Amino acid sequence: MVLSENTSGSEPAKRTLPTGRCMCGGVEFEVHGGLRDVWNCHCYRCRQFTGHYLPGTSAHPDEVIFHHDETLAWFSPVPTVHYGFCQRCGSSLFWKADASPDRLAIAAGCLAQPTGLCTTTSWWTAEIGDYHQQQPGLTEFDYES
Repeated sequence: MVLSENTSGSEPAKRTLPTGRCMCGGVEFEVHGGLRDVWNCHCYRCRQFTGHYLPGTSAHPDEVIFHHDETLAWFSPVPTVHYGFCQRCGSSLFWKADASPDRLAIAAGCLAQPTGLCTTTSWWTAEIGDYHQQQPGLTEFDYES
């Protein structure tokens, strides 16, 4: 989908909505709103979910419009935390917490390029994999805050 933005004195500029999908296409979506900068989560659950760490942006759940979601499944390692993935191809796609119902974390790697996003922050660095070296210049938090 293409949106037009008004620019003074010229033709409307066009921008495309951010889109994302799993590897097999069973889950496809677009975001009708702003995306937060990318935050890397190094908690052991996100490392297990992705195989490394979860670089995620986020949006308001009402602004994430699904075109295909027939293979989207959710796993809850604890009752209040939920990881979304494609049950056909296994792509890691989403994370959400009951404590933050106004945010849906989106795995940055499933978004179509270019995203225009920038990685700014690392969370749960106290649990970072011993094989991983952090990027210089990121704001780091040992845990959530």
